[in-house]
Amino acid sequence: MPAMTEPKLISGNANKVLATSIARRMSMHRGMSVGLVDARVERFNDQEIFVEVYENVRGEDMYIIQSTSRPANDNLMELLIITDALKRSSADRITAVIPYFGYARQDRRAKARTPISAKLVANLLTEAGVDRILTLDLHAAQIQGFFDIPVDNLYASPIFALDILHHFKGQTDDIMVISPDVGGVARARELAKRINAPLAIVDKRREKAGEVAGMTVIGDVSGKKCIIVDDICDTAGTLCKAAEVLMEAGATEVHAYISHGVLSGPAIERVTNSVMKSLVITDSIEPTDAVKAAKNIRIVPTAPMFAQAILNTWSGTSVSSLFETDTLVPIYEGLYSQG
Repeated sequence: MPAMTEPKLISGNANKVLATSIARRMSMHRGMSVGLVDARVERFNDQEIFVEVYENVRGEDMYIIQSTSRPANDNLMELLIITDALKRSSADRITAVIPYFGYARQDRRAKARTPISAKLVANLLTEAGVDRILTLDLHAAQIQGFFDIPVDNLYASPIFALDILHHFKGQTDDIMVISPDVGGVARARELAKRINAPLAIVDKRREKAGEVAGMTVIGDVSGKKCIIVDDICDTAGTLCKAAEVLMEAGATEVHAYISHGVLSGPAIERVTNSVMKSLVITDSIEPTDAVKAAKNIRIVPTAPMFAQAILNTWSGTSVSSLFETDTLVPIYEGLYSQG
């Protein structure tokens, strides 16, 4: 059955710019104004979070747009409290649109007596009243199994493929896709397949968390424009080191395509001073002024894809169709010319 009510969007404070862009894209698709529900998400003096929704949401199909990025705990609590406010206001269905799913790196017990925080966050969201999750490039795909509700995990690789084919037009024969570690091979292979490029791996050894002891390139990268693919760039130490190793192995250029630009601490300075010609990230985490000002960091938008995914969820049509580059071409029309 077709949906009887229009989808309604509400946003926390994590990434208001992206939320507004999604609403604007949905307005274009629907041919009518789609705005963010009027609400306030504020702090008391002791930093407790308070939410008040000013519009009637009874029986509505609600979409909360909120990344759980830095400050992760504050943004997660905002998401939970907004969910509770909507649930108590008799919203019919609540979908949490989480462009960046925080705590996803804690998805298993790597050592004794450690938590599986991703599962805890899944429990919190479900108990708060979320009916469905829409996210982008989960750090580990198995996190979908932590939920007993539907989870749609979108992929950045179709957007990255469009961007690469646009910016490296006529040079695709020289491109080689690089996985920065053995664990990321599946992600790198997916992008390599989309742009018909060969694959190589940078194998890294760690002596302790956060410190890389050594790196070895598996594959011949000499004379190649190397594109490193990963889901998260935090402090950028490993990424910049991998770029150096690739250049030493004979690469002509090194670029990186990263789904989520966490970019903590010295990351921006490291990237700016690195041998990488460009770092391309999505806007799943709202970029700071320093990120936007960095000469070799570029941001690709996710709003067109998220807007279409929300509309497909609302109308009961396929979300997996957005996994295909060809499906995204008309959605990103104007940004990437295909001539």
